[in-house]
Amino acid sequence: MNLRQLEILRAVIRHHTTVAAAEELALSQPAISNALKAMEAQAGFTLFERVNNRLFPTPEAMTLYEESEAIFALHARLENRVRDLREQKTGHLSIVATPPLAYSIIPPTLSGFLRRRPQTRMFFDVRRYEGVVEGVLGSVAELGFALGLSDHPGIAHEVVHTGEMVCVMPPQHSLAERDVISARDLAGLPLIGLERGTRLGEAVRDSFREADAEFQPTVEVRYCNTACVLAATGVGVAVVDPFSPRQGGHDLVVRPFTPSTKVSAYVLWSEARPLSNLAKTFRNEVRNAASRTLTGQVDAIGPAARLRETAPSPLAGKGIAVPSTRSVG
Repeated sequence: MNLRQLEILRAVIRHHTTVAAAEELALSQPAISNALKAMEAQAGFTLFERVNNRLFPTPEAMTLYEESEAIFALHARLENRVRDLREQKTGHLSIVATPPLAYSIIPPTLSGFLRRRPQTRMFFDVRRYEGVVEGVLGSVAELGFALGLSDHPGIAHEVVHTGEMVCVMPPQHSLAERDVISARDLAGLPLIGLERGTRLGEAVRDSFREADAEFQPTVEVRYCNTACVLAATGVGVAVVDPFSPRQGGHDLVVRPFTPSTKVSAYVLWSEARPLSNLAKTFRNEVRNAASRTLTGQVDAIGPAARLRETAPSPLAGKGIAVPSTRSVG
C-alpha cells in the first residue's frame, strides 16, 4: 500500500463518504471508490462497512490509520522543512573573509540577514587571503570574501564591488582640507606603508612610481586596518582600500587618492559544489551593502563624521588631469 492509497484511506475514515474524501483530495468520487477496491484487493481483507450510504472503518482499517499516523506526521515535518528552505527561514551558512571586508561590510549585512532569519545559524571566520581560499576549497566555508584575486583551480568568483584606494589622515592634518591627495602631496611627510609583496602594498608602490614620487614609509604594516589605526593617532598618512576606514569608528578624514587605483572585492565559492539558496541570497546582500556603503565620499569617519555626496569621479570639474586607472586584483 503506497502513501497515496493511505492518504485516501485516512480521508474516507475522517469523512465517512467517498464524495467528501474526493473533495478534500481534489479527486473524483469514482477515483476514490476504485482506490478503495484496489486497497482491499491488495490487503486481502475488508476496510469499510457501508451503513446508510456511509462508510465505517473496520478494526483492520483503524489499525492501518493509527500505524500510518507517524508516517504522515513525518511527512508534515518534511513539508515544513521544504517550505523553510524555500523561504530561507532556516539553514546553516559558513563564510570566511579577509579583514578589510570582515570588519566593514560583512557585520552589518550579517546582522540584517540573521534578523530576518532567526532560525539560521552562521559560521564566520576572519583569515588572510590564503586562508580564505583554503577555507573555500576545503569546504570549511561555502562563501569567501577577499580584496583582489589570483587564479585558483576549483574556485569560482564574482566581483561584489569595485572601488578606489583612498588616502586617510586625522582631521587636524595639514592635507585634510584638500579635495584630492596625490602621491606627490605625500612626499616628505610621515607615511604609513602597506607591506611589500602584498597586492595592495604593491599597488600603492606602483602609484607612487607612476607619479614619479618617492615612497619612503615611516612605518610598514600588513593590514589596511592597522594603517587606519595608526593614521588616526597621528603616526602618518596612509593609502588604503575604501573599506578599511569604516572599521572600528576611527576618527579619520578620507580623501580620493591619485593616481587612481581600482580595487575589487570578490566573493569566492567552490566550483565542485552548487551554492545553496541561502548563500546566493547572502552574496547578493553583501553586493548591495557594498554599493550602498561606498556610494558617497566620506569627509570624516568617527565621532564628528560629516557626509558629502560626490560625483562618480572626484577629479571631474577641478581642472585636474585624470590619470590612467589601474586595477588591483
